[in-house]
Amino acid sequence: MSISAVPLPPVAGPDPAKTSSEAAIGCLLVAGAAIAWSTGGALTRFVEANDNWTIVFWRSVFAALFLLCFMLVRDGPRGTWRLFQHMGLAGLGVAICFAIASSCFIIALSYTTVANVLLLQAGVPLFAALISWILFRERISSATWIAIAVVIAGVAIMVSDSLDGEVSPIGDMLALLIAISFAIATVITRRKAHLRMTPAVFLGVVIAACVASTMAGQFSTSVRDFGLLFALGAVNLGLGLAFFVSGARLIPSALAALIGTLEPVLGPVWVWLLHNEVPAPRTIIGGAVILAALLMHLGWEYRRQKRVAAVVR
Repeated sequence: MSISAVPLPPVAGPDPAKTSSEAAIGCLLVAGAAIAWSTGGALTRFVEANDNWTIVFWRSVFAALFLLCFMLVRDGPRGTWRLFQHMGLAGLGVAICFAIASSCFIIALSYTTVANVLLLQAGVPLFAALISWILFRERISSATWIAIAVVIAGVAIMVSDSLDGEVSPIGDMLALLIAISFAIATVITRRKAHLRMTPAVFLGVVIAACVASTMAGQFSTSVRDFGLLFALGAVNLGLGLAFFVSGARLIPSALAALIGTLEPVLGPVWVWLLHNEVPAPRTIIGGAVILAALLMHLGWEYRRQKRVAAVVR
């Protein structure tokens, strides 16, 4: 047999099936993060402590403990140490972003309304898309831009009953800073997909705990509140962060931020189930608009992935 007749091995390249599977897993993980985060408002309603910084402190402490245990179980002591060694400046950037977002949230609420904060946070997908496009020329599809616009409109409908026209430049600027910080963290996580950002979010909640410790009026709480703060830290914040940084590295930044907007949709549902507070009609309408936009966009993304896989085959 001549050399020319010997069949050559196929050229290695990305496996479309694997890529599609990873994207699906990424979407599910980010959706899981949004579900975990959405329980925050309903759980906080049960807490009797009046000092918000005390809540932030214990929530951050329990989130840090959860994330540390998560890494130790998943990667072992040596693997966990290596994660911290290799997170680099990108990990430090993510840590600072999440520390800013979690700390500014409490301060913003003392100056402006929850409605204003939610409305500005709805811009996270837009900011993430713009940052990715400007800095990295990451192509954003027309369908994604449309979905972002519809989601922002849906959030505007949800909070329209609560908008009273009062403008607080400090509060609104802090809310804007939360949205931009979260968008930057999302983009960094996606661009540094080869790095696990769990140690970065661990460092972020540690920074938030340190800031809160200087602001809290007291640290003692009732046994009941202690249990609730454990749930707020471990499940609401810690599990949500672990899911998010695991999933955001597998899908485009704009899509990750877009799926994250499930949080304000599901928040009123938990309040309704746990506190028997029926959502206002505009909240239901706005939530339905957001949910429809997300489901349609995810359906479009799924069909696109299937078409790409079929062409490559």
